[in-house]
Amino acid sequence: MSLENKKNKFFYKLFKYTTLAPLLLFLPIANNPNSLKASIEFQWNSNQNFKKLKWFQTEEKKNLRNKIYLFLRSSDRKTGLLKISLKVPDRFTRQIKKEKISLCEVRVGGFNSKTKCLKTIPTEIEIDKGNNKVDIFPLSPIPSDKKNIAIHLKVSNPKRGGLHQFHGFGQSSGKVPVSYYLGSWTLITDSQ
Repeated sequence: MSLENKKNKFFYKLFKYTTLAPLLLFLPIANNPNSLKASIEFQWNSNQNFKKLKWFQTEEKKNLRNKIYLFLRSSDRKTGLLKISLKVPDRFTRQIKKEKISLCEVRVGGFNSKTKCLKTIPTEIEIDKGNNKVDIFPLSPIPSDKKNIAIHLKVSNPKRGGLHQFHGFGQSSGKVPVSYYLGSWTLITDSQ
């Protein structure tokens, strides 16, 4: 083999490895099933009274078991709470059971930590499946302090994917208990 052919073969291999190596390193990242997906949330007939609340779910695919955290951060609570009412979407109503609902002090996860219940708050729970409503009565009023709380649901996702909206209402712990709208959580279940 001539010196000219050896040089060409060497430069060809060098070119091949320097262009393909970065692509091979990128492929596992591009095919990661846990990668973030961009989504758009629509609110029909939106008005200034609608308040979007934060939530977290462990599984978004239909028919799979899911843990849902509906956050009530300290900034979402104006006063202490005697009662929390949760309006449940139709497709989740038959999944809701008393033993699968809890109220807890929560650590909201992020880049370095997972979302986790730190301390369970003792509650009494009433379910009205006819009106798709869950009433949560903490044994002692929830103060409006800096701690984040969450309604923790262990359910299976519905058979049909789509957007599912939970609405939260609270009853204040003042001298005159007044019910007010806390906000709404819009969950997404994938149709795949």
